[in-house]
Amino acid sequence: MIIALLAISDVGAWAQSEHRVLPADFNADKQQQMMRAYLRTQVHAALDRRLQELESELGSPAQISAFQQKRRDFLLWTLGEMPERTPLNARVTGTIEGDGFTIEKLLFESQPGFHVTGNLYRPQGPGPFPAILHPCGHSENGKAAGVYQQVNRLLARNGFIVLCYDPIGQGERKQIFAPDGNPSHRATSEHQELGVAAILLGRSLASYMVWDGVRGVDYLRSRPDVDPDRIGCTGNSGGGNMTSFLMAYDERIAAAAPGCFMTTHRRKNESPGPGDAEQNLFAQIRDGFDHPDFILTRAPKPTLILAATEDFVPIEGAWEAFRQAKRVYTRLGYPERIDLVETRATHGFSRRLREGAVRFFARWLQGRRIEVFEEDNVPVRPDVELQVTPAGQVRKMKGERSMFDLYAEYERQLADRRPKLTQDVVRKATGIRPLAQLARATVEVLAAVDLPKRLIFRPEPGIVLPAIHWPEGDREPVLIAHDAGLNAAAAEAKKLHGQGHPVLIVDVRDSGETKTRNWRFPGADYYIAYMLGRSWLAMRAEDLLVSARWLAEQEGAQSVRLVAYGEIGPAALHAAALEPKWIDSVQVEGGLTSWHRLMTATDAHTHLHNAVHGALWHYDLPDLTSLLKP
Repeated sequence: MIIALLAISDVGAWAQSEHRVLPADFNADKQQQMMRAYLRTQVHAALDRRLQELESELGSPAQISAFQQKRRDFLLWTLGEMPERTPLNARVTGTIEGDGFTIEKLLFESQPGFHVTGNLYRPQGPGPFPAILHPCGHSENGKAAGVYQQVNRLLARNGFIVLCYDPIGQGERKQIFAPDGNPSHRATSEHQELGVAAILLGRSLASYMVWDGVRGVDYLRSRPDVDPDRIGCTGNSGGGNMTSFLMAYDERIAAAAPGCFMTTHRRKNESPGPGDAEQNLFAQIRDGFDHPDFILTRAPKPTLILAATEDFVPIEGAWEAFRQAKRVYTRLGYPERIDLVETRATHGFSRRLREGAVRFFARWLQGRRIEVFEEDNVPVRPDVELQVTPAGQVRKMKGERSMFDLYAEYERQLADRRPKLTQDVVRKATGIRPLAQLARATVEVLAAVDLPKRLIFRPEPGIVLPAIHWPEGDREPVLIAHDAGLNAAAAEAKKLHGQGHPVLIVDVRDSGETKTRNWRFPGADYYIAYMLGRSWLAMRAEDLLVSARWLAEQEGAQSVRLVAYGEIGPAALHAAALEPKWIDSVQVEGGLTSWHRLMTATDAHTHLHNAVHGALWHYDLPDLTSLLKP
């Protein structure tokens, strides 16, 4: 145990509230907040290893093939178990006559009772035509967004069938509704709510979105007017993200043009930060799967990066991804099959990108080299005209299943086949290390005269945990962790100390004084850790274990009582279940009591930090009581 004593004169500027330990401006620099800086080092180390592999091991076609197979295997693993291929039950609910094309209002089931709404743009003539799958970006009205109508129209007028469909949570596929029957969340907010349950199931919201796209390809290939060997895919922003996933996952996609998405994790994690739930795949940074790998995995199939100079998606990263891909395509002998279009515009499927996509697909799916220029003032149809369902929302169709229904059903299937719960099972699921493997924290004492003492724990490089300590007593030591911080637990601590208990209150990482100040959305740092294959709950549980050991040894006790409030509760349960030698009993006040509840919760994002990837394959939170000390 290492204890450093600081001069009392150092404390004055730090004590901004009754029990404040860290400076008031701690985490004020959003670029250097504790968890951002802590995770950044790990991200860069993982990406450096990937670049070293790229430089040293991709010199021959055989090495490139092995690299590609490794990436494909990872993608299959991280997306998790996919649904069965069931009948699409596709039907057209209406047709619109356009200028040189028709629009079919399409409805199909990607899973039984789970409908996808789309508009299928079809050129005039018998076909068969090449076809383009068009997953939408984060437009509220999905497929009806003006820029998406414009690119679909341009493709159709140049001889392509285009299936543009609503993603989950957008257009006619909203999942969360207010009491008045209207959608209550914007698209990105819905995705954040829907993303938590999927993590616990060992999947991702992306798994369900990718499956929608795969079934879209199935539908296109089922049509007699589509050439099944000439399937392309393009989309912008969230649609560029989904295009990237699909072009790497589904080998039937012959040509692909992801827009306003392709960059590198090193760039994107800094600005703008991780995207919606579906954009962040478990362990992808840890296992060396960077954005360019969506292209490298499919090399040498034709791929076009669509990019915008003034995009918030870093343009420097787009060119870095392009250069990596270009070198691999060149080594394979097909340098012309990878290209990049950059337009001086902001984020969006802007005119030059639309034209570039059509020229690209004409070359690689039609064998034509053409110049394409979109006319001015392209007409845009109102949303209602493109509406597929009678009431404008699939959830209002009789018998329709929601994402919550799918989650709940899958969770029931997992519950029926869970193994017997042991400490080893919990450790494997969460990554929580045995306390004996955790280094003893360095502890700085900031005030040694008055009670409580102000302390700073450093359990590992880059992490500081503020704490306050009421030492000495003739009863069991008590460790308290409150998600609202030190002051929120001070009254209870004073009471316990008055009863003879030594008490330590600690702010575990990202709580109280160390809580991250939002820099994109709540939980952005969680997703960086998630892409590193790390569990936020596990990190907090280890903070509690290191603090509990210090308190017990400091007070000459065999063990401590642990009291946790709010968001810290699940971490406390895990700590007590795994180290009963050091934690004699645990008391949890408020917070999440069951992961099962999140299968149908519309406020799931508030529990993101307690989501452990694939945990429900093994146990739910109440099951931990079987491991607690009697």
